[in-house]
Amino acid sequence: QVHLVESGGGLVQAGGSLRLSCAASGLTFSTYAMGWFRQAPGKQRELVAGIRTTGTTYYANSEEGRFTISRDTTKNTVYLQMVSLKPEDTAIWYCAANKGVLANSPSSYDYWGQGTQVTVSS
Repeated sequence: QVHLVESGGGLVQAGGSLRLSCAASGLTFSTYAMGWFRQAPGKQRELVAGIRTTGTTYYANSEEGRFTISRDTTKNTVYLQMVSLKPEDTAIWYCAANKGVLANSPSSYDYWGQGTQVTVSS
């Protein structure tokens, strides 16, 4: 059974930093592209950053520079380092796994974590 477990969310002031972690189990981690999505209240879930099986990365247009995604295949874990956080980053953040390719659409992903709340105060 596949499990993705996010951690690292919390309350932070604007300009602060957080590192999200997503521990995966029950799958061959190295064969899955991993994505970090956020879903703000009343908005659609959107891909913020992704990392391919090759280790190459993708960032949504406006987020490169503030966010850094990485993966540790020895720990079956994907990370998202977030700096210069803004109130608009307030959302539930999810990690997701997709067999093979990195995709933008949430519907393409095979497995999801339960999400972790990030709240950025102004």
